[in-house]
Formats: sequence, C-alpha cells, structure tokens
Amino acid sequence: MYLEQLSLTDFRSYEQVELSLEPGVTVLVGSNGIGKTNLMEAIGYLATLSSHRVSSDAPLLRFGTERAVIRAKLVRGEQSTVLELEINSSRTNRARINRSNPVRARDILGICQTVLFAPEDLALVKGDPSSRRRFLDELLVSLIPRHAATRSDYDRVLKQRNALLKSARAGKFSTGHEATLDVWDQHMARAGAELLHARLELVERLRPHLRNSYAQLTDRSKEAGAIYRSTLQGSVEDDGTAPAAALRGGSGSGSAAGPDAAEDLRLLSVDELTERYVQAFASSRRKELDRGISLVGPHRDELELVLGEAPAKGYASHGETWSMCLSLRLASYYVMLDDARTGGSAPILILDDVFAELDVQRRRKLAAIVSGAEQVLVTAAVEDDIPAELAGRRVKVIPGGIDEREDR
Repeated sequence: MYLEQLSLTDFRSYEQVELSLEPGVTVLVGSNGIGKTNLMEAIGYLATLSSHRVSSDAPLLRFGTERAVIRAKLVRGEQSTVLELEINSSRTNRARINRSNPVRARDILGICQTVLFAPEDLALVKGDPSSRRRFLDELLVSLIPRHAATRSDYDRVLKQRNALLKSARAGKFSTGHEATLDVWDQHMARAGAELLHARLELVERLRPHLRNSYAQLTDRSKEAGAIYRSTLQGSVEDDGTAPAAALRGGSGSGSAAGPDAAEDLRLLSVDELTERYVQAFASSRRKELDRGISLVGPHRDELELVLGEAPAKGYASHGETWSMCLSLRLASYYVMLDDARTGGSAPILILDDVFAELDVQRRRKLAAIVSGAEQVLVTAAVEDDIPAELAGRRVKVIPGGIDEREDR
C-alpha cells in the first residue's frame, strides 16, 4: 500500500496544501519549523486517529478555525481508496470513505496503516508506562480495528468506576453504593480481560521482531526484550503499580523479575481473565476506597523494555535508547508485514526528522533496513543527513506549501 495524494485544509500551519507522492523513497527537505512534520503528523493521524506530538485535537486546527480536513488517496494493488477525515473543535470528528456518506471517524481505522519514527519516540524508553501502553494499543488497533471499541469500552467503564470510588473517598459512599460498585466491577473485569488478552498476544508477536531488529541496528553485544507486567500478577503495590512479577517468556536474560516469577496469563482465556479481575477487585477494594481510584486493570500495567540483564529505562545509554526505540517501531513494522502476507496491507514507513538524531553507523543501518519498503517518507532539515541507501525523490517544503520547482 502507498499514499498517492495528500491534501490538507486548515491543518496545523497549512491553510491548504497538496502533496503528490509515489511508491519508494520520498525525502521532504526544508528548514526546521517549516511544516514538514505537520505533513507526516496528518498521515499518522489518518492511520491512528491520534497525534504523536499532542494528546488532544485542538492544536491540529489552524489557529482561528473550527475544523481541519485531511484527504488522502491510498493505492493497494489495483484498488484505490479515498479517505476524508474532518477534525472538529466543537463536535464529533467525521470521516468519508470513497466520498460516501459520513461515518464515525473510527470506522476508517485499519485502512491506512503507518509506522512512524520520530524524536518523540524516546518517551517509549524514558517516559512513564502510559507511553508504552499507548504504543501497544495503537498497534493493536492498527492490526485489529475492532479493538478501538475494546479500548473505548474499557476507558468508559474505568471513568465511571473511578467516579464512584471518588465519591466514597469524599464520604458520600453508602451501603447502596456497594451493589453499584459490584456491577461496575463486572463490567470493568470483562472489558479489562479483553484488552489484556489482546495485549498479551501482541507482545508475544513483537518479542522476536524486537530482538532481531535490535541486533540489526547494533553490534549484538546485548539482547533486547520486553516483559509485560500485569496488576493481576500479585497484590497491588502501595503506589498502585503492577507488582514486580513478570510474564513467562520475557527477554530470556534472566532479569531480576524472572520469567517464572508469576503465572503465565497468556494461557488463560478471556473468561478466565475476567474472573481473575473480579477476584482482584474484591481483594483490592479497601485500598481503592481509601485512595478513590481504580488500582487494578490494564490502565496500570507496564511493558518493561530490557537490554541484557537490566531495564532499558535508567540503564541504557543514549545510543542504546535510540536503538531500542527504533527497534520497537521496526518490530511493529514487521508484525504488520506478517499480517500483510495473509491479506493485510504493508504499512507506510514514516521517518520524521530521525536521521539528525543518529550517528553515521545507525543512520546507514536503519536506511538499509527500511529502503526496501513499498513506501518510505522521510523528513530532514539537511539533505546530507540522509544516507545514500535512501536514494529517491526529493521534495522541497517551503512556508505554507510545496515548491514544485524543487521537486526532483
């Protein structure tokens, strides 16, 4: 699959811009702050309905406007699909597929698939657990769009349950509320079990690709791994985080948590996980009532990244951190390629201002890995930062648009 045409209206800095693209490598060159990343952000938003730079939609609208529109023409084999996504400031976002009647924005998930590398990816290693949970869930939805509803259902139930727990902390919790909390426990247990089950399967698919990708980018002196930690695997810690117990099948490095430190939740069905959550909520109820917040569930889980014997966070060097971040994105790319071989679409690779952050060796290794993708979109302030392995079309980005005369 590749993107043939991108059109933006009132998106970020662009009042209107048109960008024609083709298969293979395209490098967008322009000064910092000129709008290159805005173009890549729009493509990523079309794929995930979220930005890799901000947590809300408001900054995506050009200042003073009420809506932004992203239009794109995607080509897969002999078929083409036109997507239009309307981002609104005061009403629900809407989408169109092949100029049909408007549908829910999430109905277009899975049509455009991307893997986006960006400097913000450092948060995948250095940031808090929410960054890694978001990485998993966005990839999950890209692969299986129906899990957008799974996430939405869980977030809705979590919000309702937290509201009830907060009322208890405020002294407004009566005996009658206990029965209501029991009902929310059941709803949250089911939604949480479905989300956890899907995450565990995804992590198993990611692990071998993560290990291999890290080896490709480095001197192979350390092995990369990932360990999923769930609040189901023991009592909740005082800070409300998952316990120091890990799923079997971790990095293979024999880390302190140990792959045999807890029961392997991957062996349990959604129904069995649901029952485990119900039991966990019951045992944690007193703590939750005291704290006024839900302490058990996928929203408290962690994906720990491991290099050799140690966690990557806090122990990895700057170069190792970058290699781990790139390896995670490459692993997600390879997982998508696995799906493409069984009827899915190969994702569009986007490298947004990444090469400026890498040393020469890592630049060349990354370029060699991604150069064979069906479509690779790269941004750079300095063209010399782009390795020779990424030979292809060059496009000049100027304030407010594209300089067609510089397209070469």
